[in-house]
Amino acid sequence: MNIKERTPVAISSDSYFFEKDKSSSVLVMGVGNYLMGDEGIGVHVIQQMDKLNLPKNVDILDGGTGGFLLLSCFEAYATIIFVDATMDGKPEGTISLIRPKFASDFPSALSVHDVGLKDMIEAVYLMEKVPDIHLFTVSIKELTPMTIELNPKVKQAIPKLIEQILKLSEELQLKKS
Repeated sequence: MNIKERTPVAISSDSYFFEKDKSSSVLVMGVGNYLMGDEGIGVHVIQQMDKLNLPKNVDILDGGTGGFLLLSCFEAYATIIFVDATMDGKPEGTISLIRPKFASDFPSALSVHDVGLKDMIEAVYLMEKVPDIHLFTVSIKELTPMTIELNPKVKQAIPKLIEQILKLSEELQLKKS
């Protein structure tokens, strides 16, 4: 993976998702509250992925704390990979892959964002066309308000997680071919 130097570009319009056909692309969406320590792991992963030369068919999005504003993503992409934190009792930094079918399949609430994310997912399942959803979780031990610092074990999981995300993206692309 080659590192590229550039300033991240903020996307401020839903039109981004419809500028070109995204049906053969994979969207990697990191969610979480960046200001709550390990709970923001999804956002940290997207920031790291933004420094890489990603495959043409992989788009990334900092989904922040979720919400209905992200619904346009579900209309544009046939495949979405979420990245989020979970308090599942596993050792810190443990990476798990879940194939959620319902909002209740998402990890239990960590912070305010979980209500918005679960509500959004429930709304997605009411849509005419539901994307293929994959969820990578990273196990965390606690929330630390008002910090962007990650626990060392959680931070160490990022390179391995990115590798797994890119591998899954490639496998999903091969299935479509």
